[in-house]
Amino acid sequence: MKKWIGILGGVILFSTATLTAEACTTVLVGKDVSYDGSTIIARNEDMGTAWAKHFVVRPEKSLERDYVSKGNGFKMTLPENNMRYTAMPEWDVSEGMYEAAGVNSKNVSMSATESATTKESVLKLDPHVEDGMAEDSIVTCVLPYITSAKNGVEYLAKIVEEKGSAETNGIIFSDKNEIWYMELLTGHEWVAVRVPDDQYAVIANTLSIQQIDWNDKENVMYSKNLKSFIEKNKLADKAEKASMREVFGDLEEDGHYNTPRVLAGQNIISPSLKHELTEESFNLFEKPDEKVTLPKVEFVLRNHYNGTKYDTYEGSEPEKFRPINVPRTMESHIIQARNDVPEEISMVQWVSMGVPDTSSYVPFYTNITETPKEYQMGTDKPDAESAYWTYRMTNVLTVPYYAEFKKEDVLPVRKEVRKHLDEELAKTDKEAEKIIKENPEALQEYLTKSVKGFSDYSLGKYKELNSDLIIKSTEKTKVDHKKSL
Repeated sequence: MKKWIGILGGVILFSTATLTAEACTTVLVGKDVSYDGSTIIARNEDMGTAWAKHFVVRPEKSLERDYVSKGNGFKMTLPENNMRYTAMPEWDVSEGMYEAAGVNSKNVSMSATESATTKESVLKLDPHVEDGMAEDSIVTCVLPYITSAKNGVEYLAKIVEEKGSAETNGIIFSDKNEIWYMELLTGHEWVAVRVPDDQYAVIANTLSIQQIDWNDKENVMYSKNLKSFIEKNKLADKAEKASMREVFGDLEEDGHYNTPRVLAGQNIISPSLKHELTEESFNLFEKPDEKVTLPKVEFVLRNHYNGTKYDTYEGSEPEKFRPINVPRTMESHIIQARNDVPEEISMVQWVSMGVPDTSSYVPFYTNITETPKEYQMGTDKPDAESAYWTYRMTNVLTVPYYAEFKKEDVLPVRKEVRKHLDEELAKTDKEAEKIIKENPEALQEYLTKSVKGFSDYSLGKYKELNSDLIIKSTEKTKVDHKKSL
């Protein structure tokens, strides 16, 4: 990839780009413990500090059937007609699409991938397939064709068992009823578990599925040879009691890089757990202390060990642990499958471009025909129009004077934007319900126009904020004037 290096206001603006989301954090919330009965899946996509993501709608029947990855040469023949779906591709697709996350017209969601690593000793037994399914292809080749969360696991599993996987990854599927979390363990072995309705998970770049019930067909799925693979290669004393994480995971970097993020996220949602960030183990699923709201999920995704000595902006040991919110977060998304509104408006994809700590989550109904043009723009060079660079610049301008600018400027705007968007979303829901009853053909046009309004409002507020931050930054420059001149 190209290397772009630059500095603005003392903040690194460009960095080496490598096309893999090597450092992401995921939050999954079962419907019984979400504040409104929704299933919620969310993830930060981390890769580069100056690498724009786009947010688009792929129309039905728009994909070429003979699919070839520009990243690793993976090939497959796609079904004849793809469904409409939302996607979050790279601005430059010359090395792959990397569509990251979206929702299809059957109201099935997918977020991929949560990158992880497998022990080299295990990979020697079943190596990754160089031209197998990889992150750049996974959403494009799966999401437009699946009809439920569980079907998503089955669909991807078939591809992996036939063509192999090029990477170790975690993938999330959801619909209004359930969430499934799937891990690709080796070239052909995989495992998936259903997120309990009364629990949640925080996942951070490490294989996280532990002991499974091999006989629980309702809540567990796995590759046909997984058990025999473990037994034949003597990877555990007893396969029935084996932890997939312990058997397959390369956990060498977890103490610094991964586990602290999981523990920090669990401390936010379940303060009663009182984890120390130096703990070495965690449960994949936990019960929250109270119902989980969208702002609580956002707080997890924005976390940088706030208020502790490990705080990456204000702590005394900022490099001790890798935080959830990092400068190279390109986008953060929360996909909400609502059960208290009509099916036609049930799916909302909340999108935060740039670094979520200084950005806003904007709601997008996914039953739309197109996204605002600002979300289809942006490259690796700053501009004044794209959604990515508008929100990215807020972070660049805030960090040099973080304590002051975050509290006095960014937070008030973020709160104002969220209040407005929540109110507008509620109003739009009510009007949309009327349209569904009286003139359903007009619904998509109405929703498309509505999300444009949501986007315009937020972008306008952040452009004003950026102007204010530039002025305040300039005023921080010390100039000694001679009275005689």
